[in-house]
Amino acid sequence: MGNTCANSVSASALRYDLHSHSIRSDGTLTPADLVTRAHAAGIGVLALTDHDVTDGIGEALFTANQLGMSLIAGVEISVTWQGHTVHIVGLNIDTTHVLLQQGLARLRAFREWRAVEIGRRLQKKRIDKAYEGARRLAQGEIVGRMHFARFLMDQGYVRGHQQAFRQFLARGKPGYVPAQWAELSEAVTWIRSAGGRAVVAHPGRYTMKPGELREFFDTFQECGGEAIEVISGSHTAEANRHYALLAQERGFLASVGSDFHGPEKTWMTLGRLPALPDGCIPVWRDWECSGLRTEDSALSPQS
Repeated sequence: MGNTCANSVSASALRYDLHSHSIRSDGTLTPADLVTRAHAAGIGVLALTDHDVTDGIGEALFTANQLGMSLIAGVEISVTWQGHTVHIVGLNIDTTHVLLQQGLARLRAFREWRAVEIGRRLQKKRIDKAYEGARRLAQGEIVGRMHFARFLMDQGYVRGHQQAFRQFLARGKPGYVPAQWAELSEAVTWIRSAGGRAVVAHPGRYTMKPGELREFFDTFQECGGEAIEVISGSHTAEANRHYALLAQERGFLASVGSDFHGPEKTWMTLGRLPALPDGCIPVWRDWECSGLRTEDSALSPQS
């Protein structure tokens, strides 16, 4: 399954959201419910980009076909770069590509080991059966830190997800387990070999110094990375403007994504992304979604 686009409305009416999650990773909606919610919010082109897994694409595509909207096959790959954890989104990928799936399987195996280790470390703090509780909350293969946060909240140890991370799961806290994810060059290679386009997810969230961030973007481009999320659900308006200028200066294609995980998350509602600023070249400029023509590629996502 590659270059996956269901039928779409005319290009002039399309609205894009190219970063979202389902229960197959750490979202709270099924792929079908996610697509249905996106369609109701007026989104014409949605990418499902679960963490290190593509299992939800088939279900999402089936629902998108029924609703007459476009579904882009995607994934969000966890990467370690110079001690920083960064996320690289792959868009318009062939989900059957062997190299990509072998790489994602390796990351999922590490995620499972880490989940067991988080449970073991929380047990030392007399928090019983944290792994088992997080596993029950994870309806897909992946057990992530967000599932542990939900468990801690459900059990009354914390009042919210942010407190769970601050008190138990962040660096230096009892349940923190250092991660060694894919190398940046590996992630970009997996995406490109699967026919996809590599995108830096939510660059405004990374705690790198300016010089480090410049070096990161240099390395990303040298590896074959082509795009950044200019518009992100976790960006401020100022960050959106900053990364629009950076994309133009460096020749990056520009992507848009809410990073939607579920209706419980209040930082971004589906269908509420601001327009891509003038001067940015959309990451979807040459996609062959029904109704999306080359001459329409300069349109903003919310036009």
